[in-house]
Amino acid sequence: MAKITLKGNPINTCGDLPPAGSPAPDFRLVDGKLADVSLKDFPGKRKILSIVPSLDTPTCATSTRKFNQKASQMQNTVVLVISADLPFAQGRFCGAEGLNDVIPLSSFRSSFARDYGVEVVDGVLKGLTARAIVALGPDDRVLYTQLVNEIADEPDYERALAALE
Repeated sequence: MAKITLKGNPINTCGDLPPAGSPAPDFRLVDGKLADVSLKDFPGKRKILSIVPSLDTPTCATSTRKFNQKASQMQNTVVLVISADLPFAQGRFCGAEGLNDVIPLSSFRSSFARDYGVEVVDGVLKGLTARAIVALGPDDRVLYTQLVNEIADEPDYERALAALE
C-alpha cells in the first residue's frame, strides 16, 4: 500500500506500481468503440501509461494535453491515457481538445487499477486511480514508474519520456 495525498490529506492506494525491470502486467481496458484493448495491441511499441483519476479534473486535463503534444514528436511510441471515465466522456474530451496523439482507455470494467497498484482505497477518490506514469519498452518491460505523491500535482514528463530513449 502506498501513501499519497489529495490537497495535503493522506490517502492510500491498494499496492505498489510494478518495479522497473519487471514485465508489465497485461490488462484489458476499453477504447472509444467499447472494444477491449491490451498490451498485445501495441506490439513492438514503446508505451507511456499516463494513469489519471478523471479527465474531468484540471490536472488530468493538463497532463493529457502535455503528453499529446510531446507524443506527436516521438517515434514508435504510444501514450495511453488511462482513467475510470467512461469511453464516451474520454472521446468527448479528446475530440473537443483536438487530442489525436494520445489513446484514451477506460478502466471501467477491468482490474487494471488493482493490478497496477494504483486504486485509491480510501478518501473521497476511493475507487478511482492515483496519478501515475509507467514507461514500457517495446518488450513491455517496465523502464520507469512514478506515483505522484500529491494527486493534484503533474507528473515528471521529462523523466518519463527520457526513460524511453
